[in-house]
Amino acid sequence: DKYDASSITGLEGLEAVRRRPGMYIGTTGPDGLHHLIWEVFDNSRDEAMGDFANDIEVALLPDNMIRVADNGRGIPVDTHKQTKVSALETVMTTLHAGGKFGGEGYKVSGGLHGVAVSVVNALSSWLRAEVHRDGGAYSQEYIRGKKKAAVKKVGSSKLHGTVISYIADPEIFETIEYDFEKIVSHLREQAYLVKGLRITIIDARKSEAKMPSPGEELYIREWLRDCPSQTFYFEGGLRSLISFYNRYQKPIHKNIFYVEKEQDGVSVEIALQYADDMNARVLAFANNIYNSEGGTHVTGFKTALTRTLNAYAKSEENFTGDDVLEGLTAVVSIKLREI
Repeated sequence: DKYDASSITGLEGLEAVRRRPGMYIGTTGPDGLHHLIWEVFDNSRDEAMGDFANDIEVALLPDNMIRVADNGRGIPVDTHKQTKVSALETVMTTLHAGGKFGGEGYKVSGGLHGVAVSVVNALSSWLRAEVHRDGGAYSQEYIRGKKKAAVKKVGSSKLHGTVISYIADPEIFETIEYDFEKIVSHLREQAYLVKGLRITIIDARKSEAKMPSPGEELYIREWLRDCPSQTFYFEGGLRSLISFYNRYQKPIHKNIFYVEKEQDGVSVEIALQYADDMNARVLAFANNIYNSEGGTHVTGFKTALTRTLNAYAKSEENFTGDDVLEGLTAVVSIKLREI
C-alpha cells in the first residue's frame, strides 16, 4: 500500500511510446500499422505543401520493410543547439522535436507535429534515415528507437530529399500485413489535395530480383522500376477529386465549381458539383488531414451555400440546409498554421 515518490516512474526517450503505443497511433491493429506509413508520408507531403518537393515514393519491400522517399529539402543534419547532436538524430529520437512549432520551416503542416517520425522509430524493430542535401548523403540507423551510431556522412550526392526505411516491430503490432489497396486509396486522395504532387506507390514484396541494401539509393531506384506500381498526379486538384467521387453519378451540371482564397493567414479551397442523387457527400480536410467529424469550416460552408442559393433564387420560400445538400458532392480543404 506504500505510495510515495519512489512509486513514480519517469520514462526516458521513446520508451513511453513503446509502453503505451495506443496513445500515439490509436491501436496496434491493422489501422495502427498503416498509420505508421501515413505519419512518415505526412512529413514528405508537408514538404510538398510548402513547395519544397513534388515527388514522393512509397514502397512496400520484402520482409515487411517500408520505404518512403521524397525530393524535398532533406532533414537538417547540422548540430542542434539544445541537444548537442545532429538535428536528424534529434528529430528521430525526441518527442515534440521538429520544424513545425513556429518560424518559417513550415507555414502549414499536418501529421503529429514533431511526434510522427520519432513514434515510427520507436515502434520499429529497425529504421534507417537517409538524407541527401548540400552535396552530401548522410545516414543513421536505429534499433527500436535507439541509435546504433551517430549520424555520419556516407558519401557525396547530387540528390536532395529524405528516405525513411523501417520495419514495424512484431513485438508491438498484432500482425504485420499491409493492405496495398488501402494504401493506394489513402495516397490517391492526398495527391488530389496537393496540386502538382506526384505520388508513386510500389509493391515490391514479391520481387524475385535481389533487393539492393538500404543506402544504395541509386541501385534501389533502378530495382524498384521493374516492380508493380501506381502513380498519381493531378493538376486539377480538388476538381479532379470531385470528378473521381462522381464517376458513377449523373452530374446535373458539367462544370465543377471551384474557388480558392486566402484570408487572415488561412487558405481555403472548395470544389463542388451537384449530381442526380438523394445523398450528399461533403468531405472536409484541414492541412490535408481528413476531418471525419466535420468542423466549423464545414458548418460555415453549409451556411454560406444555403444563404447564397437563397439570395440567387429570390423565392418566397427559402431553401433549407437539407434542400441545398441533396445531391451535393463537395470538398472543403483549409490550410492554417495552427491545427
